Amino acid sequence: MKETKRYLPFIFSLVIIIADQLTKALVVKYIQLNTIACSLFGDFLQIVHVRNTGAAFSFGAGNSEVYRIIVFIIIPLLMMAGIVYIIISNKMNFTEYQRWLCAGIVGGGLGTLIDRIFRFKTGVVDFISIKFYGLFGMERWPTFNVSDSMVVISVALLALSLLFTKEQNEGLKGGKNDRKR
Repeated sequence: MKETKRYLPFIFSLVIIIADQLTKALVVKYIQLNTIACSLFGDFLQIVHVRNTGAAFSFGAGNSEVYRIIVFIIIPLLMMAGIVYIIISNKMNFTEYQRWLCAGIVGGGLGTLIDRIFRFKTGVVDFISIKFYGLFGMERWPTFNVSDSMVVISVALLALSLLFTKEQNEGLKGGKNDRKR
């Protein structure tokens, strides 16, 4: 039973991949490329159809195919394999919650990798555009998708979890009760 429990977070990864690929398929089918399908809350949230052959913020989009294959496919695949190893092996001594967050990173990462492999020439499908009100010189945040969201949310929550777990452990080791003068 305990052995099976190690693999449960991959259900979350699978759900993310399915949701990501389903939403992208709907965007491709129903929204013409480089158009806005709808605006919600004024123009705060827009559902659009754009493509990105690079990484975040279109980084590396103009680079050679060899560069894009190495940096945007091979290296991320190795990273996903490493995270899967962490989830299965439990070598990092992560909590159950942290292992599920790692699975969120894997699901989001694989959702993007599917696009990078099967839509190599046309690019990753992005469709969520949020108004950024000129912060950092950007009127709108770069367009993103479900897998991007899951990676960012999972990484942020994992970082916070690791930070607070570390602080709690240090507090227990070096707390007031341990100091005797």
